[in-house]
Amino acid sequence: MAKKNYDQLSKDIVKYIGGEENVISLFHCATRLRFKVKDEAGVDKKRLEQLKGVITVINSGGQMQVVIGNDVADVYEAIFANTGLKPENKENDNKRQEKKNLLNTFMETISGIFAPVLGAMSGAGMLKALLILCTTCGLLTADMGTYRILYAAADGVFTFIPMFLAITAARKFKANEFVSLGIAAALVYPDMTAAFSAGEALSFLKIPVVLVSYTSSVIPIVISIYVLSKLEKGLKKVVPSVCKTFLTPMLSLMIMVPATYLVIGPISDTAGKLLASGYTALVGFNPMIAGGILGLIWPAAVMFGLHWGFVPIVMNNIAEYGRDTLFVITGPNNMAQAGATLGVFLKTKNKEIKELAGPAALSAVLAGITEPAIYGVTLRFKRPFFIGAVFSGIAGAIVAVAGTGAPTLLGTSILTLPGYIGVGFAGFLIACAIAYFGSAIVTYLFGYSDDMLPKDNEGEAENKTEKIAEKDVEIKAPVNGKAIALSEVKDEVFAGGALGKGAAIIPEDGRICAPCDGVVSLVYPTGHAIGIQSENGAELLIHIGMDTVTLEGKCFDIKVKQGQAVKAGEILIEADLEGIRSAGLDTTTPIVVTNVDDYVDITVENVGNIKAGDRLLYCISK
Repeated sequence: MAKKNYDQLSKDIVKYIGGEENVISLFHCATRLRFKVKDEAGVDKKRLEQLKGVITVINSGGQMQVVIGNDVADVYEAIFANTGLKPENKENDNKRQEKKNLLNTFMETISGIFAPVLGAMSGAGMLKALLILCTTCGLLTADMGTYRILYAAADGVFTFIPMFLAITAARKFKANEFVSLGIAAALVYPDMTAAFSAGEALSFLKIPVVLVSYTSSVIPIVISIYVLSKLEKGLKKVVPSVCKTFLTPMLSLMIMVPATYLVIGPISDTAGKLLASGYTALVGFNPMIAGGILGLIWPAAVMFGLHWGFVPIVMNNIAEYGRDTLFVITGPNNMAQAGATLGVFLKTKNKEIKELAGPAALSAVLAGITEPAIYGVTLRFKRPFFIGAVFSGIAGAIVAVAGTGAPTLLGTSILTLPGYIGVGFAGFLIACAIAYFGSAIVTYLFGYSDDMLPKDNEGEAENKTEKIAEKDVEIKAPVNGKAIALSEVKDEVFAGGALGKGAAIIPEDGRICAPCDGVVSLVYPTGHAIGIQSENGAELLIHIGMDTVTLEGKCFDIKVKQGQAVKAGEILIEADLEGIRSAGLDTTTPIVVTNVDDYVDITVENVGNIKAGDRLLYCISK
């Protein structure tokens, strides 16, 4: 993707994410823009996925994850350059707190803390791999100045990782960043690390201190900064304004550093050791089964962004044992998905698929970036994805049996293979080769055919991302009530036309019916909104009430499923209007045509009292 396209792409992404006013916070990891939004219903996921430069969009871990690929950092910068969003956009700008389940909260927190540091960790890990290769080949020795300086550059990131995480955790928990950094600095202070190494007995106000190693640790500093964020809120209420500039940081350091050394550090260190030993015991009990299961499920974990939840285990493995096996067992998945994508590239005769699969396969095998391969190719055709998952499981079993480990955090690719030199290295190479070539061969022979591509009007295989309207479309009212102009809706996203043109109905009953013949294109799990694609190409969104996503499915009984063909008048959802109103929410229901560019005009045919089945909108085709 050329640099010149970033400006327009960045504007379009913000537009379809629901506008600047819908964005609470934004950061990015290696391949994804991670938005936290105020209202998920305000996100036009379908339009986002159709943007050139966007691979796919995932709603997972409490975030709208826009998968870009290798160019994510450039697109991220372009967003701030071309919109009113600011990098310091914080979650406390959100005036409405959404209820989230425990898993979403955990995943959002973990990704928010570790994702910004991933680039530095990956770069340092690859530098370590290069140094291992140089020492193995005799190009460098450990006592050479060149080696020592480069090793300091690589190992420094991991040794002082608490300081990196102090900053990202402070941003996540809304704590003072520099005080947080001061706490981390105290944990890795040379005198204290020397005391630990020497086994000294220290006390604080006659309370014995259990010294542990905080270099390369992750859990103690994260918990400490979380507690700091709560402490600072309390101090702000009691510290006089005239001296809060110095007194609040002083008290924070005086309280949090001893508290971390006395309580938080030892407890979290013990928890980390239990976590690491539990994983080790699981793999040790039956490495083949454990490795096979981990490798098999890993593609799905990556797909939903759940692999972030394993980062603390990996970091604790390295801190506790000096090596990690978890990300090593799951590493060949990169090779498996790269191989499956290569199989598609070799088999297809479709120019567009070749142009997509070739770079995606290369990115996965050389850099370990698999999102373009997964979302752009293998998952799209399904069978290659599952073939890759099977070979990922086979490879994971081999790696676990071989006992391969890595002394640092690495993403598996051809360039990082030297980082795995050591115990089980031969087994790891064999596993990667089986994953790559096995997936490629099986996909080529059985996993892909150009017949999987949709046909155009002439019967030629073509990847179409948008169905163009074929003729005028009549949209009927989906519910009894009072029809009003969309501009009268008490929601800026709908009233301003950000999601498309249409009308709204203040419903009299909760029977929401299909406004036309078509297919259910999207069903929100919460039941508060549903998408319909008419037989003639109109793409409709019916949003039942305002902010009703906060009900988390209460008051909504979904009667259809995604992909189901429906007829006009067929019931889609039954809504409990009284329940919605008792929750203090507006029941006004917008009916919006989202693919407005396919029509010359979209007119409102009826306002005032209206019955389900009456003509509501008319779309005039080009």
